[in-house]
Amino acid sequence: MIHQLRSDDEAQWRTLWTQYLAFDGSVLDIAIHDGTWCRLLDEGERVHGALAVVDADAVGFVHYVFHPSTWSLSDACYLQDLFVAPTMRGRGIGRALISHVCAEAAAAGSSRVYWQTQADNAAAIALYDKVAERSGYIQFRKPVV
Repeated sequence: MIHQLRSDDEAQWRTLWTQYLAFDGSVLDIAIHDGTWCRLLDEGERVHGALAVVDADAVGFVHYVFHPSTWSLSDACYLQDLFVAPTMRGRGIGRALISHVCAEAAAAGSSRVYWQTQADNAAAIALYDKVAERSGYIQFRKPVV
C-alpha cells in the first residue's frame, strides 16, 4: 500500500531517509532532515512525499516536486528521491512508487514526470528502462555558496 506522508510516519520515514542517504553516500545536516520532513507535510509546499507500507512496516518512499516549465504551460513533476529498503527490492515497490507519482502528476495536470539516477546504479536503471525513456541529457552541477 502506498499513501501520502502523514505526521505519524515520521519515525519510519526518518529510518528510510537515513538508509537512503547512506546508500547515496551523502551526509546532510540534521537541520536539512528536519526541514525536509516539515516541507513534505506542509500543504503549501510544492514538495510531496509518499510511503510504501507492507505489513505495517514502511519499506520505501518517494519525494517529488511540481514546478513550472519553460517547455510547457503546465507544471512538470520532478521525482527527486526514490528509495526501497534493500530487503524489499525486486518486489515491484519501486515501480509502484513511480506509478503513484505519475498518477499524482496526472491529477495535478503536469506535462511530464522526470528523474535521474547515478550512472552506476544498474538495478535502478533496469527498472527505469522498463517504465520510462531516457532523455539523453547529462546533468551538470555547480554549488552556489
